[in-house]
Amino acid sequence: MSAHDAMMPAGGHDPHHDDHAQDEGPHSTFSGYMIGFVLSVILTAIPFWLVMSNVISDRTVAVLVLGGMAVVQVLVHMVCFLHMNGKVQGGWTMLSTLFTIVFVAIAVAGTLWVMFHMNVNMMPGHDGQVHHLGPS
Repeated sequence: MSAHDAMMPAGGHDPHHDDHAQDEGPHSTFSGYMIGFVLSVILTAIPFWLVMSNVISDRTVAVLVLGGMAVVQVLVHMVCFLHMNGKVQGGWTMLSTLFTIVFVAIAVAGTLWVMFHMNVNMMPGHDGQVHHLGPS
């Protein structure tokens, strides 16, 4: 007889074993999945239309708008399909997701910073002239 068996009640059912049942996240319905699907299609079609019809002529504005739409679509997927909220597993799922987002943002920003400065400091002049390293 193990220590776990000795603590088990006579009926053989551990009353604390099912405590995690209340921690399972919300289960979506068919309508919830359809709302997520429709939002995903809309959030894909709008940026596609913006790019294909050249609605936004300024490149910086286009990148910001398309990036914003991508972030909104990721949030829709997380809420509608992955059922993420602050209540699932006591908030640990959301906390780990936020940590991952911060970590990825730092990694991407650092990579872009390094690549920009390497381009500025290491590349020869961009004036179209060819620089010869050896004797002519």
